[in-house]
Amino acid sequence: MSSVERLIEPLRHSPQLPQAIAILQSEWEAECQRRDQFYRDITLEQKVEFIDGELVLHSPARNRHLDVTVNVVQLLRTYVAIHNLGQVKCEKYRCVFPRNDYEPDVVFFGSDKASSFTPDTMKFPVPDLAVEVLSQSTEARDRGVKFEDFAASDVAEYWIIDADAVIVEQYLLENCEYELAV
Repeated sequence: MSSVERLIEPLRHSPQLPQAIAILQSEWEAECQRRDQFYRDITLEQKVEFIDGELVLHSPARNRHLDVTVNVVQLLRTYVAIHNLGQVKCEKYRCVFPRNDYEPDVVFFGSDKASSFTPDTMKFPVPDLAVEVLSQSTEARDRGVKFEDFAASDVAEYWIIDADAVIVEQYLLENCEYELAV
């Protein structure tokens, strides 16, 4: 049974199913309207995400966070370029998921996805690898909604980097759920 099936199982035989569907449909329509407004209102200068129907503005990062991000980008870009694997992106790009829009610190797109990018691409697909460098203000989302959404959306690999503890957690997608690999 998939995680979605487990989520809705209690409602399947409930006499309140029609009311639950009506509430969810109404909430979904309102969220879609807020997402459309998000696209109209955002500017290129902002680092902002749309998560669970809400606008999430990000503050500037600490120096350690920036250094770790740059190091990861340099290593990944070098490896990807040498092996002609696709493209690595960091900062100021938007990955569009079925429900949410994220700007992970670093992402990798394999050749198939990267081949569709143009110089004017502003909305990128779900990445093959997402990397988040933790900060106090983002850790709950990075380990919570993003962790769950990335797995549900088939992001094959997710790295969570704790720059303060000098730890990299590598998660690989196995049967629609992340397993800690390293």
